[in-house]
Amino acid sequence: MKETTRLAILYGSTREGRLCDRVVNWVVRELANDPLVEIDRIDPLEFGLPDRHDGSHPAVEPLAVRLTAADAFIIVTPEYNHSFTGSLKSVLDLVYEPWQAKPVAFVSYGGISGGLRAVEQLRLVFAELHAVTLRDTVSFANPWGRFTEDGVLQDPGDAPQSLRRMMARLHWWSDALKPARRIHPYRNIAA
Repeated sequence: MKETTRLAILYGSTREGRLCDRVVNWVVRELANDPLVEIDRIDPLEFGLPDRHDGSHPAVEPLAVRLTAADAFIIVTPEYNHSFTGSLKSVLDLVYEPWQAKPVAFVSYGGISGGLRAVEQLRLVFAELHAVTLRDTVSFANPWGRFTEDGVLQDPGDAPQSLRRMMARLHWWSDALKPARRIHPYRNIAA
């Protein structure tokens, strides 16, 4: 029997009036009937995180605890100026070990590229964090006006199918890496 995947969905934007809330709501709505997923929404706004990266802010520990508890991640990211946001980079830089040997998938949105340029740059960052990124993504080109407040996607096209395929692979990686982390913790690998 397959194990449940503890999935952390990380908001990639902290801007006022962000579309990220609606996109995250769509992902959660789509995954609501997946019995093998426990979802934890991680919104950087809820932590009041600092821009400095010294780890001394009191919100860093609770963030690290929630990231550590996750078996897998979905990063919901916009694309700003052909990249991901500074606030997302701050979250990624605040903690190191909780990302290690875990799968990461992406749901992106933006102009004509659908946020894929941000995703490609995030792959480089997650490689440095020793995480495994999935090739499959769900991306939304020109998404403005397509999502209702509670996450209903107008004219979904192949997005639900893309999310199902991405989740099947995310489950596979989670199932493969979870026992590996238990048997031989990644932090114990000699440098």
